[in-house]
Amino acid sequence: AGAQQSATVANPVSGVSPDLLPHFQLEPEDVYIVKNKAVSLACRATPATQIYFKCNGEWVHQGDHVTQHSTDRGTGLPVMEVRIEVTRQQVEKIFGLEEYWCQCVAWSSSGTTKSQKAFVRIAYLRKNFEQEPTAREVSIEQGIVLPCRPPEGIPPAEVEWLRNEELVDPALDANVYVTPEHSLVLRQARLADTANYTCVAKNIVARRRSTSAAITVYVNGGWSTWTQWSGCSTSCGRGWQKRSRTCTNPTPLNGGAFCEGQNVQKTACTTLCPVDGAWSEWSKWSVCGAECTYWRSRECSEPAPRNGGQECHGPELDTRNCTSELCSHATPGAEDVALYVGLVAVAVCLVLLLLVGVLVYCRKKGGLDADVADSSILTAGFQPVSIKPSKADNPSLLTIQPDLSTATMTYQGSLCPRQDGPAKLQLPNGHLLSPLGAGRHTLHHSSPAAEGADFVARLSTQSYFRSLPRGTTNMAYGTFNFLGGRLMIPNTGISLLIPPDAIPRGKIYEVYLTLHKQEDVRLPLAGCQTLLSPIVSCGPPGVLLTRPAILAMGHCVEASAENWSIRLKKQSCEGTWEDVLQLGAEPCTELYYCQLEAQACYIFTEQLGRFALVGESLSMAASKRLKLVLFAPAACPSLEYNIRVYCLSDTQDVLKEVIQLEKQLGGQLIGAPRVLHFKDSYHNLRLSIHDMPSSLWKSKLLASYQEIPFYHIWSGLQPFLHCTFTLERLSPSTCELACKIWVWQVEGDGQSFTVNFNIAKDTRFSDWLVPDSEVGAPALVGPSAFKIPFLIRQKIISSLDPPGTRGADWRTLAQKLNLDSHLSFFASKPSPTAMILNLWEARHFPNGNLSQLAAAVAEVGKQDSALFAVSEAEC
Repeated sequence: AGAQQSATVANPVSGVSPDLLPHFQLEPEDVYIVKNKAVSLACRATPATQIYFKCNGEWVHQGDHVTQHSTDRGTGLPVMEVRIEVTRQQVEKIFGLEEYWCQCVAWSSSGTTKSQKAFVRIAYLRKNFEQEPTAREVSIEQGIVLPCRPPEGIPPAEVEWLRNEELVDPALDANVYVTPEHSLVLRQARLADTANYTCVAKNIVARRRSTSAAITVYVNGGWSTWTQWSGCSTSCGRGWQKRSRTCTNPTPLNGGAFCEGQNVQKTACTTLCPVDGAWSEWSKWSVCGAECTYWRSRECSEPAPRNGGQECHGPELDTRNCTSELCSHATPGAEDVALYVGLVAVAVCLVLLLLVGVLVYCRKKGGLDADVADSSILTAGFQPVSIKPSKADNPSLLTIQPDLSTATMTYQGSLCPRQDGPAKLQLPNGHLLSPLGAGRHTLHHSSPAAEGADFVARLSTQSYFRSLPRGTTNMAYGTFNFLGGRLMIPNTGISLLIPPDAIPRGKIYEVYLTLHKQEDVRLPLAGCQTLLSPIVSCGPPGVLLTRPAILAMGHCVEASAENWSIRLKKQSCEGTWEDVLQLGAEPCTELYYCQLEAQACYIFTEQLGRFALVGESLSMAASKRLKLVLFAPAACPSLEYNIRVYCLSDTQDVLKEVIQLEKQLGGQLIGAPRVLHFKDSYHNLRLSIHDMPSSLWKSKLLASYQEIPFYHIWSGLQPFLHCTFTLERLSPSTCELACKIWVWQVEGDGQSFTVNFNIAKDTRFSDWLVPDSEVGAPALVGPSAFKIPFLIRQKIISSLDPPGTRGADWRTLAQKLNLDSHLSFFASKPSPTAMILNLWEARHFPNGNLSQLAAAVAEVGKQDSALFAVSEAEC
């Protein structure tokens, strides 16, 4: 057959132009054999004398070709079309060796032309999926990924998804998309997404369906707000009143957890019993008057009506006519004269009293400063709360402090003024502390608890302060003059430093510092913004400060310039929040500046107000610090035992609030707190419990883990986020609990807790809890508020402010204290050295090491012994 074909090829048809090679108008295409049905391959060329197929290097027999001849109407050249059929048996003969292919070869008198190769494949689609979707239970707004890897097939199968037998079209639902790996992704689960999901794979051979995966979107219940307290159960005496709430905010759905806690609260009440009024005895009859009447009276006072009791019935006054012999008609002249004389005497007395009152007021007004608006300043004085004695290990630094051993203190002399000219400060022989001039002034101690209610009451009368807390737990306040001072909210890391001379001389301010609960102050956040610090108020706003005060507070950001854009926000008196500072781009002429450290920030501000630190992530590598804390009941009378895992912003104030909350709930700490770095990766936080002895305990958690949505954590506006693991003892005698709790961010950082303790008597972690008694002095006034003695501070300022030779001035001190990145800000102030010392005071109180500061000052180069010591005579 091969010889015959060669002979045929060698005899071209006559009449064909000798100058043209064959040109293919139709070339064979790739085809698939479905089941046992043969496929057809075709090719067409012009001008062509002969066309034959060649499959896998071998010529196809001439008899297997079906040939058609025609003429091209445009060119008049002959056109030849050839077809062959390929069966499944022909392809299977070489199956596994190589792919089956065919190619056309066309001849003309000028030569030959080959077509493209067409591959013939046997189509198939296997029955079993390589990976099928599985049933899941997810909380609302949680992301869902349903994987699907279709069966092997030729050609590769196309994948589509069905939801309850209806096609899922991502073009019609923005919450749904299909990945290149054929997984179905629901960005945020909705109640409507509860359904059976089926993965369907199909090609030209068959259509396969996976097993259906049931997705249940559940909603955990949440408590509604408490109703108002009901009326007391009794109208007189001791009874009960109650209030209730319902688990409808939201209502648990699809197996979601029911609300934890009680839905009804009861409290004792006492209703005062009503007392009806009763008349007293009648008074004696009056003398007979000019109108020939006399009277007597009585009062409704034995007892007086109270608590809703009825008033007395009957007349209060009884009047009768006098008898004729008792009725006297005296001449009115003498009585009128006596009346007029009495009126004149009363008027003269009133005039004299008024003159005396004016004189006394003028004398008092002249002795007070015109700027003292609150009389409580005169009675409260400067309220120094606690004075620390000078430390023995700092002999070179003499701490000068008044004697506070008595309730009343008297100072004489004048304050040593600061001199900017010479490098050495000449001090006159006078007492260091004379707060109000050269005269004698008395400072009285007073009780902060007694003043708290009065101070808050005064603030509440002003519209701007209506959002301030009404208690004093998260508030500090004090009265300050030019000596300065410090306010601190205990156990929160929040303080306000008022440097000396920040308040103008001759003025006295009542200053407060408040930590706000986030649910009380609405801070709007946009986009990727997140709250990084507590919301703190200091005031009153609008007071005149000649030097910046320093507000210190914690933060939870892992700061880096490439990952974060951090801004300081301040609330205006109208209630709007404004950006007053962007960290890293501080203009030196503004009123605000911020020193951001690893866990705290120090805000320089010349205007008091309400502040918060807000960050916006610039990349998915941006992270916040979370404090993970484990609590459980201190007593467990039932078989159920709850472990609460709190995920908090890593600041002292939030931890303090949670500790106070757990004390009210009767909780105890069962593990050392851990820090987790939570990234801006849109991934949720997962919590799971493992390795419990199944013979002693069992978990009531239905899923393998719990999740806290990403946005609930990232916003920072939900301070007490936590998950509860409910365990059950199989025996009341079981007291030993051993397990592991994992907390991790999907594709991010994670922490594990190894819990191993006795639930009945183990208190090894109680030392982590800050006792209620651990509170410092909330207000320190004058020198007691500063580590650096006042005279030494003034000497350092006057020595280092002027430019020194070889740079021996405040710039070198800033470098020694690692503050050289803020030189431009320090230089913008009248006294750069004062700014450096103020920042040192804010960072190192109360545990700062004065010896290290003295060593840094000595290294500057002005090693004058008078710079570091003050003699007893000077004091």
